[in-house]
Amino acid sequence: MHYTNQLINETSPYLLQHAHNPVNWYPWGPEALNLAKENDKPILVSIGYSACHWCHVMERESFEDETTAKLMNEEFINIKIDREERPDLDHIYMDAVQAMAGSGGWPLNVFLTPDCKPFYGGTYFPPVKALNRPAWREVLTGVSRLYQEKREEVQEKAEELTRHLQGTNSMAQTKSLLMPGETEIFSAVQAGVIFENIMRQADKKWGGFGNAPKFPQTFTIQYLLQYFYFTKNTAALQQAVLSLDKMKDGGIYDQLGGGFARYATDTEWLAPHFEKMLYDNALIISTLCDAFQLTGNQEYKRVIEETINFIDRELTEENGGFYAALDADSEGEEGKFYVWSYDEVTKILDGESAIFCEFFDVTPNGNWEHKNILRRLVSAEEFSRQKNMPPEKFGKRLDACKQKLFAVRAKRPRPQLDDKILLGWNALMVVALCKAFGALGEERYRMMAIKNFDFLWKVFRIDESFKLMHTYKNGQARYPAFLDDYAYLISACIHLQEITSNEKYLENGKSLTGFVVEHFSDETGGFFYTGKYQEDVIIRKKEWYDGAIPSGNAMMAANLVYFAEIFDNPTWKEMVNSLLADLSDLVVKYPASFGNWAALMVNISYGFNEIAIVGNGFEALRDELLKHYIPNKILQCTGNVLNTQYPLLAGKLSTGKPLAYLCRNYTCLEPVQNVQLLLASITGGIK
Repeated sequence: MHYTNQLINETSPYLLQHAHNPVNWYPWGPEALNLAKENDKPILVSIGYSACHWCHVMERESFEDETTAKLMNEEFINIKIDREERPDLDHIYMDAVQAMAGSGGWPLNVFLTPDCKPFYGGTYFPPVKALNRPAWREVLTGVSRLYQEKREEVQEKAEELTRHLQGTNSMAQTKSLLMPGETEIFSAVQAGVIFENIMRQADKKWGGFGNAPKFPQTFTIQYLLQYFYFTKNTAALQQAVLSLDKMKDGGIYDQLGGGFARYATDTEWLAPHFEKMLYDNALIISTLCDAFQLTGNQEYKRVIEETINFIDRELTEENGGFYAALDADSEGEEGKFYVWSYDEVTKILDGESAIFCEFFDVTPNGNWEHKNILRRLVSAEEFSRQKNMPPEKFGKRLDACKQKLFAVRAKRPRPQLDDKILLGWNALMVVALCKAFGALGEERYRMMAIKNFDFLWKVFRIDESFKLMHTYKNGQARYPAFLDDYAYLISACIHLQEITSNEKYLENGKSLTGFVVEHFSDETGGFFYTGKYQEDVIIRKKEWYDGAIPSGNAMMAANLVYFAEIFDNPTWKEMVNSLLADLSDLVVKYPASFGNWAALMVNISYGFNEIAIVGNGFEALRDELLKHYIPNKILQCTGNVLNTQYPLLAGKLSTGKPLAYLCRNYTCLEPVQNVQLLLASITGGIK
C-alpha cells in the first residue's frame, strides 16, 4: 500500500512515534489545511502526547492496521498534533468534543470541515465495538458518509459548535459575589466559604478530593495551607498534609527512584497511570516545600530531595534544560518498568526481604494485577516502633534494600523519554527549585534554577522584543510561545529575584509582563487569551480554569499584582481588580477549578507583607527568612547602596548590620536586625 506519512521530519517524540504508520499523517500546517480545501475532504485531527497510554493502544490497534489506514487515507486529510506542542489547538478541539460528548481525554479524535470547524469527535475508539464505544472503522465510515450526503447538516453543526466555543470566552464575565454588607472584591469571609466548599469534596480517609481517578490537585492543597496560615484552622492543615502523606506513601510516588506519576486510578493512590510529567513533579515539589515550611516534617524534605534527584538524573539535559516526560509503558506494557513480583524481591533481597515486603506491601499474590506496586501503609517511624527497632537502624536497612532493587530495575528496558523541552514546564520547575532552595537551603537547587533559566533565556528568546518560542529540541526552537509560557516564566523571574536579589530578573519579568499586556490582552477588557500572532486557530481562546497546570490568566494576575507593588503601577493593579471582580463568584462556588485565583484572592484580602532587607551581608538574613512560609510576601534586598529605582527600597540604608523593614502599602515599621523579630511583626499583622 502506498502512503505518504509526513511526520518523519518532526521533532516531537509523539509525532515521531507515528511517523511509520501506514496513515498519511500530516503535521498541523498550511500543506494539510490547503489539501483539505483543494480536495473538499474533511479533516481528521488526532491529538495526544508521548506518555499517553491509550494513545499507544489506539495506535497499535488502528493506526498501524493497513485496512484501517487505507480507509483514513481515502476519506480524510489526517493530521497528528502533540497537545504539548500546540496546547491552543488542543484546548479548542477538546472543548468542542466535551460539548458534543460530555467528556474528553486523550487520544482526542475530532473531525473538522476544510475550514477547521469541528462537527464530530470523541476520545479512544476500539477496533471493534466494545465498552459502549463504536468501532473506529464504523466511526470513519459514518462520518465520511455524513459529510458526503448531509453536507448542510455538517456545516450547520460546525457553525453551531464554533459559536459555542466563541461564547465560552465570555463565560466568566459575571458579577462578583459579595456577602451582605461587604464592599471588597474579596474578603476573609469568602475565603472561609471557599474552604468549606473544598472540604465538602475532601476524602478524609485517603486524602485528596473527590473519587477515583485522583489527581494531586496541588492548587487546592496550597490553598488549604494558605488558609491555615492566615486563620490557624487546623482542619485545613490536616486535610492538606493527609493528602500529601497519602500521595508520597502511595504507588503514585516512585518509592525507589523518586518522582510522581500523573494520577492514581484508585482512591488509595496505589495504582497510577505510570507516566511521569515534568509539570506534575514541579507543582508537587512546590507544594511540599510549603508544607515543610509550615510543619517541619522531615518526610517532606526526603521526598523533595528524592524528586529533584529524579529530575536531575532522568529529565535533565547537559545545558540544564528539563525534558518533558517519561512514558507509562515499556516493552508494550503499562507500568512494567516499575512493578515487582514477590519472587523477584525475595530473590534480590534474600534475608532482608521479609521486613521490606511487609513495609512496602509486597505479597505473593500482588497488590495490582498480580504484581506489586511499592507503597507504604504506615510511616517508617511507626513501623520501626511496631518492630521495636531504632528508627535510624531501620532507615539504613530500608535504604540498602532500595538501592539493591533500584540497581536491578535500572537494567530493565526503560520507558521512552519525551526529550522535547517546553518553556512553560521548565519555568514551573525553576519556581520549584527556588522554593526548594528557600525551604531547605541547599545551594545546588539555587544553581540548578539559575542554570535552567539562563538556558531558557538563551534558546527560547528569538529577538530583543521579548518574543519567545514554546518548544525546543535538537537545537531548534519552534512555535510562538503561549500565555502559559510567559506567565510561568515571569513567575520564575519573581522567584529567582527572591533567592538571588539580582535585579536583572525583575527587569526581565517586567519586560515580559509588558509584552503579555500588549500582545495577549482582550481589546474589550478582561482576561488574556491566545496571542495576536497565533493566526492558524479558529478562535483566540481564553483559559481561566486551573487544569493539570495553572491557569495562565491566574498566574498573570498574580504576576501583575507583584509588579504593580514593586514598580507602583496602578494600571496593572486595576487590571487585576477587574479580573477578580469578574471571577470571584465562580472562584467561591467552584474552588477546585480556580485554586490559583483563590490563592491570589486570599493574599489580597489579608494584604501583602512588603519586606526590604538592606545592608552589606544581607544574604544571610534573606536566606534565613526564605526558610519560613510567608505566602503573601514581596521581598527585595540590596547592599549598602541608596536605591531610588524601586519604591520598596527607596530611602532605605544601613551603615552597620543588615536591616529588615516590614512595610504595608509602602508604610514601614521600624527596621529589625533578625528574622524572629520580623516574623513576630508579620504574624502580629494577620487579622
